[in-house]
Order: sequence, then C-alpha cells, then structure tokens
Amino acid sequence: MPSAPRVPLWDVHRLPRAEGRSFLVTGGNAGIGYFVAEQLAGTGATVVLGSRDRAKAEGAIASIGSRVPGARVRHVPLDLADPASLKASVDALGLDRLDAVVHNAGVALDHPPRRETTGGHELMFATNHLGHFALTHHLAPLLTATPGSRIVTTGSFAAKSERLDLDDLQSARDYRPKRAYARSKLAQMLFAVELDRRLRAVGSTTLSVLIHPGGALDALTPSRPPVHVRTTGERLSRLPLGLVVQGKDAAAWPAVRAVLDPGVRGGQMWSPRAFGLRGMPTTEPLWPHLADPTTAARLWAASCDLTGNDLTVTAPTRR
Repeated sequence: MPSAPRVPLWDVHRLPRAEGRSFLVTGGNAGIGYFVAEQLAGTGATVVLGSRDRAKAEGAIASIGSRVPGARVRHVPLDLADPASLKASVDALGLDRLDAVVHNAGVALDHPPRRETTGGHELMFATNHLGHFALTHHLAPLLTATPGSRIVTTGSFAAKSERLDLDDLQSARDYRPKRAYARSKLAQMLFAVELDRRLRAVGSTTLSVLIHPGGALDALTPSRPPVHVRTTGERLSRLPLGLVVQGKDAAAWPAVRAVLDPGVRGGQMWSPRAFGLRGMPTTEPLWPHLADPTTAARLWAASCDLTGNDLTVTAPTRR
C-alpha cells in the first residue's frame, strides 16, 4: 500500500513562490499590514497596498523594494470609512482576477469623544467592519473569477471576551472606546465565519479564512525606514516582553500563511501558536461565540442595510 504523500512543514522564512498571482492588502502601508505586504512581495506575486495616504504607501513601497529585489508592489487609494468610494478603488486595481485580499486595515481609538464618518457611522465600526464588508461586495467578481481565491479577515484577541449588542452596533447609547474597538473586530470575525458558510452553501471555491495576529509591539518590530524606526533603547527596554508577545513582522505570519498555504481551508482560524499571542502560525478552534449563526446572520443583514450593499454570494461560472 503506497504511503501518503509527505506534507512539507510550513517555514515562515521560506515561503512558496507565487509568481503571476495578485494580492490586495488593506492598510498595507504600515504596521502588521506592511509586513504582510513585504512577505508576500518576496514570493514574486504582485501586491497592491490599499491605503488612504499616498505618501505613506510610497514610503512602504520604497522600503519593500529595498529589501525585495524586483518586488512588484503598487498602491491603490482606499478609504474604508467612505463606502461610496470603494467601487472606484476596485476599478483602479485594473485587474480581471484577484487571488486574495487581506482585510487588515483598522482604526483603534483610545479616548472619547465618539467619532463618526461623513456617512454618520461610528468610525471604528465603519472602518473595521462595514468598510471591509462593502469592499468584499465590490471585489466579489474578481474573486469569483479566480478559482481558489481567498478572503483573509484580520480579527483581534480583544474580541475574545466581547459580545455584540445587535441593537446598538455603533455604540450610540453607551460609547466606550476600547469596547467599541473590540466589538468592531468581533463583527469582522463573525462576518468572516458567516461568509464561509455562504461560500460553502453555493459550492464556491473561494475561501474565507479568519486570522488574528496575537500580541504585537512596535518595540519588538525590526526597523523599516521610513515606515517604522525602532531605537536601541526601545528594543532593550521591551526585550522581556518578547517572552509573551512579538514584533509586527511575526504577527504578519498567520495572514501570510492563510494566503499562501495550499493546506488552508475555509472557515479556519489561524493565530500564533503560543497561547494565541506569539509564535508560529497554527489553526485554533473557533471561539464559541464566533460559531453562532443567528447572530452572524443578523449582523450580515444589518451590514447590508448600513452599507447599501447587498453582498450576495454566488457560485463560480462553470466553463
């Protein structure tokens, strides 16, 4: 009886080649998103940075180019807080197919007052969840046209102890910034799981994969001027924390694996191995409240109403 084929171990420092493939990373100009883009660029793929700030995106592209010879990286203007602008952003991609999108961009506010977008939505919920929901709607034709495409959604450890208030999704009655942020990330995570249910129901080959990056600190992150510059003092002062958390370069690993690993499956959650905070990327069981289909379906319906986008999941066209 022939033995089962060996599945190669995943090596974060020796990624599979991906020439000819195209990836979009929202918020790819800074933070964890920058390192997702840098690592994906090293595979030979075309990487598009979705960012509001052209100057920061150009700085990120220059930094990646200095480390990845021949990198194919470019920028597309993207403002997730303005859903009306997203169709134009997708058109500006100039692509007829897309292999993966990494929903990474996010806003985190630490202090009141509550802030709203020009559309009247609470800023964190609008950017972190509604913007990515609407972006998925506009990207759907490109993703559907690409067999095996992936939608990788970035959650947060902060969402593990939170629950959604479906009657106050935008924290209009009781605004606490840290809780509002955690709930916006929980909404993203529920969206990713519900998206997987809907993709599977219609027999789509597109995968919806959930990741969370664990704990990441700037002081443990290698310098990437002009994107990020770490001083020696910062590095030394935070060295003990390296036993518990990690830099943003390592925090990018779950997203990169979710994009590239042929063994990844829809509906999985990938996170750092050590307590979900640091280490190599591995699968983690879905937290119980992420597996609640009733809450997820109600959130989906509310998101359609709030964005004006009826995100309908369809099967790929058979050829």
